[in-house]
Amino acid sequence: MARYDNILEFEPDLDGAELHIGIVMSRFNMDVSDGLLSACTAELTKHGVQESNLLLVTVPGALEIPLALQKMALSDQFDALIALGAVIRGETYHFEIVANQSASGIAAVQLDTGIPIANGILTTESEDQSLARMSQKGTEAAQAAIEMANLLRDLYEATE
Repeated sequence: MARYDNILEFEPDLDGAELHIGIVMSRFNMDVSDGLLSACTAELTKHGVQESNLLLVTVPGALEIPLALQKMALSDQFDALIALGAVIRGETYHFEIVANQSASGIAAVQLDTGIPIANGILTTESEDQSLARMSQKGTEAAQAAIEMANLLRDLYEATE
């Protein structure tokens, strides 16, 4: 935390040592989801999150992710949550529905519960694009979850 004149600034904090993280992963497009999960969990443990403090739940597809996230958020057991999956464009409008509604649902759960949720759901034009992006997206989702959990803790302490 740094102060500039009258401005209080919180520096990014990627220390995950004491955090409890829940992950909801879609089983649809499983090769991509597995790649996202592998990169995500590697990054979480790299930053100190204990494997015993991780819970993974799988759901059929991206549209089911927000409901599982909501249940986990309401349990008061997690400092942050992560959504993982892949929505790959097909020949119909279904892509837009799934991509938009899953993102909207994730945002609603986050705002309604106050639990940070990192959206690690890829939305791509092809499976090749998803495979090329899965490691980076999984890594970024882990970092966002840790950073936001710590930021919310620091904000809570600063406003007490």
